[in-house]
Amino acid sequence: MVSGGSSDLRRDGVDLSDRLFVVFNPASGRGRGARLQQKYVDLLRGAGLDCEVAETRAPGDERRLTLQALDQGFTSIVAVGGDGTWSHVADALLGSGSPGLRFGVLPAGTGNDFGRNLGLDHRRPDLCVEVLAQGRTRQIDVGRVRTPSRRAEPGQPAAGEPSVRHFLNVVGLGFDVGVIDAAAGARFLRGEALYQITALQQLFRFPGVTCTAESRSEPVAERSGRFLMVTVSNGAVFGGGFPIAPHAAIDDGCLHACFIGDASPFGRARLFTAAGKGRHGLLNGVFFEASTGFVLRTDDRTRFEVDGDVYEATGSSVEVDLLPGALEVFAP
Repeated sequence: MVSGGSSDLRRDGVDLSDRLFVVFNPASGRGRGARLQQKYVDLLRGAGLDCEVAETRAPGDERRLTLQALDQGFTSIVAVGGDGTWSHVADALLGSGSPGLRFGVLPAGTGNDFGRNLGLDHRRPDLCVEVLAQGRTRQIDVGRVRTPSRRAEPGQPAAGEPSVRHFLNVVGLGFDVGVIDAAAGARFLRGEALYQITALQQLFRFPGVTCTAESRSEPVAERSGRFLMVTVSNGAVFGGGFPIAPHAAIDDGCLHACFIGDASPFGRARLFTAAGKGRHGLLNGVFFEASTGFVLRTDDRTRFEVDGDVYEATGSSVEVDLLPGALEVFAP
């Protein structure tokens, strides 16, 4: 662990509220995090911010380092990476039950969608650091998945272990899971182009998914069918900038589901083009629903994504709800 800033770290019960604990993910953005790390350190120091810096080196380090920082007395945690890094750090903060925590994000990932929803410009690291230096915060909503599941990757909790997973941006099933799987296998693409090109490929390959969705609004609403995808969003954009839920905001007290009915390859291409402009709601077979929670049911064990991480439910349903105003974040 490396220290930055102008003063020594204060521990053993001494107030650390004026210092930032910064979690860097060098692997984010397919190496973009590593390339930006020194730039961000220089910008943080140049802004006069007192911080301690730590790097993730293995899956699960975001959570481990965050909890370690809280144990040491830090109350302001900053995550440098993309949506996955931010989501895991936020999940650790929310799961800790500690009061008075503040969360900051610096973009260095592939999609950086939560940063967009927060109003950050991922192309301007200097302006993102300035947000931290100004110290302004706002309370935002957070989503929560309460479904026994396992990560669809090696080295993660075994199937059947109960799980609660907080999310900042989106839970989805169907097409977006296919895109994440395809993007993981891509070799020469990164950034927005990675999502856009793999999404275009999956328009012709993904088989669709049968789903029944029940909202927790009053009266309870239910929607069933064969869908290209179903997303439950906290913010407006996902997948590298697609405004999948154009009317959503991260502090509006609602989750926003988008149901996109399955279609022919030509129909899917039309949907893809319209979604890039946030106009997919004008097309047949696209429906929106706002609620404080949803239960999504499929015919088999459900594979779903949470802020870019793919999970497999141990059963055929995924339960999602909202925690209004649950997280204090540094914001423009």
